[in-house]
Amino acid sequence: MSERTLLIIGAGGHGKAVAEAALLSGEWQRIAFADDRWPGLSESFGWPVVTNLAGLAALEVQVAGAIAAVGNNAVREQWVKAIHASGLPLVTVVHPRACVSAAATIGAGTAIMALAMVGVDAVIGEGAIVNANATVDHDASLGDFAHLGVGVQLAGGVKIGARAWLQAGCSAGYRVVVADGVVCAPGTVLQADVLVGV
Repeated sequence: MSERTLLIIGAGGHGKAVAEAALLSGEWQRIAFADDRWPGLSESFGWPVVTNLAGLAALEVQVAGAIAAVGNNAVREQWVKAIHASGLPLVTVVHPRACVSAAATIGAGTAIMALAMVGVDAVIGEGAIVNANATVDHDASLGDFAHLGVGVQLAGGVKIGARAWLQAGCSAGYRVVVADGVVCAPGTVLQADVLVGV
């Protein structure tokens, strides 16, 4: 079996975590990073930084897929657009110690990190992040480019809008709806029947 190389856009902390998850998953054997700090930045997590964003298209024959790995939702959306424009396949990375229901729908370009749980009939959009130890329970939804921080807990049926960011330790009870683009501070408790930012 030939070795598969994953291109990770963003060589910072989240990029390193995505690289580790990808390698542990067994689906990827090699990592290459793209980062606009290149060529000054030449290495991250023991793997090479090979180009900046402007050079993505030149890598089409060298890598099997790409993912944007940065916590900032707006930046991640722009990087996903750059991946699409380059012709590279946009791929999802799931840490092997995450628990993802076979009945969940996961959008391309999403990162699901260690000890995360995605339940039955949950729907995760494109380019989203479900960070370490976060829960998206049954029938909940996470919009495109939304971000659940470490330890965020969503009860069944919760709806999180596109580009929303629930920072570390937030929790959302049943029937909570969070509008597009809303940012919730760490530890925020969202009560049932509350429409946040709607």
